[in-house]
Amino acid sequence: MPAGVREAVNSGGRGGKSLRMPRAVATAARTCAIALALVTGGLAGGVASALPAAGAPGICRDVVFAGVDHVVCEITPAQRRAGMRVDLHWLDEARQPFASLGAVERDLAARGRTALVTMNAGMYEPDLSPVGLFVSDGAVLSPLNGRTGGGNFYMKPNGVFFLAGGKAGIMETRAFARSGRKPEIATQSGPLMVRAGQIHPRFQGDGDSRKIRNGIGVRKDGAIVLAISRQGISFGQFARLFRDDLGCPDALYLDGSVSQLSQGGEAGRTTAGESAPWRRPLGPVLSVSVK
Repeated sequence: MPAGVREAVNSGGRGGKSLRMPRAVATAARTCAIALALVTGGLAGGVASALPAAGAPGICRDVVFAGVDHVVCEITPAQRRAGMRVDLHWLDEARQPFASLGAVERDLAARGRTALVTMNAGMYEPDLSPVGLFVSDGAVLSPLNGRTGGGNFYMKPNGVFFLAGGKAGIMETRAFARSGRKPEIATQSGPLMVRAGQIHPRFQGDGDSRKIRNGIGVRKDGAIVLAISRQGISFGQFARLFRDDLGCPDALYLDGSVSQLSQGGEAGRTTAGESAPWRRPLGPVLSVSVK
């Protein structure tokens, strides 16, 4: 979503208890959600979540928090050491934006990798270029953005998700700049929903802003946690999902309304225009893949 789009900042919401569905119920619920997305053009603004491919490691699960359904995916350091990769994508070999989850999944397949998960990974300009820092394979393709402005990206503090020296982290933008880190991958977004266990200072009260949202967190054990809501949720509730239920002391908001997630390469098997959930163009994309 372009960085200039801002919603009401009084969009906190109280925390809620989490409920994990039994496997059979979760599978049935997910299947129904996919069918609904295909018929209606996406769940409440474009969320698409597909069933995992047969034999793919089960890194995702369904979680209910504050009465809202989510898909949560976790990638541990042990899984990454065993060959599971987390990468960021923006430009293809022709230096053109991939622009979709499907294009990224097809590119991974051409390189001999199987996409387990793909998800939008940060805010972008109308030409699909990242609003802030974007690093892929150690190359800085877009610089750190320390400016002020309107919109969710500029709701300070904002921050950076990164992998550096094989370790995952999330840092506030100015702290990241001072750190001198040279990450293998990085994406800058905002707001920084949770910082050192504290909810963003502007997420207060029960606002009426409810949007599909996706974000990324890092646990103390180094696990990377991805989450996307299936229905509208407030900023505050989404932040509390990461902190209180998923155990992330740091969590970064990636986007809302345009949010998309594909499991098991589903987007890559769907050609452009066939299915409404994949129609919205995207800027940065995160992938989780295996050989």
